[in-house]
Amino acid sequence: MLYIDAALLNAIEWLCRRFQVVTGRTNVWLAFQLTNLSIIVYFIWAALLFWNRDTGTRVAVGIFCGVLLYVLTQTIFKVPIETYENSAYRRVANGLRNPRRVRDALLRVSFLTLSMLLFYPILVLAITFRVPVAILSYGLVVLTTVVLYLLACDPLPPCAGKLREWVGGARRAAEPAAAPAECGVASGNRGRAPRSNAA
Repeated sequence: MLYIDAALLNAIEWLCRRFQVVTGRTNVWLAFQLTNLSIIVYFIWAALLFWNRDTGTRVAVGIFCGVLLYVLTQTIFKVPIETYENSAYRRVANGLRNPRRVRDALLRVSFLTLSMLLFYPILVLAITFRVPVAILSYGLVVLTTVVLYLLACDPLPPCAGKLREWVGGARRAAEPAAAPAECGVASGNRGRAPRSNAA
């Protein structure tokens, strides 16, 4: 399974680098956005699971979700994404590989195995027994697996991205062109006669 993990990690790193060349956004940015998505999915999952319960349970789940959101704002969301990206850039500039490639290998393999093993049972639960919460639960497992792989990748050096350059070029082309200045005449001196240098 470690060979599958290494091959999958190399393929995802290649895709992340293509994504960075096109958009200028790193795998760290992408992992951060998917983390935000998984948090939203988690809150939707909790709301659907406990919606029909008694009031006390709903209040307890609401308080738990509120405390969890507060803790996230004080930990993960407190540090700007640029700080994480700059750390990754410095590591790559020093010629070091991402330590998560080795350190998180067993965790990635565990989540990858769980994602593969749960696919069919979740499909049966969702289609046969009409359990929509099962799809959200499986979605959280898959999102966590993808985030683990994204965080183990190494980014390219900083670049603007072809998409940004293309959009910026299209925006500059759409702006009205400024009137060309006369050759050798500053904008403040228009209409005045040039001074003669009498020596």
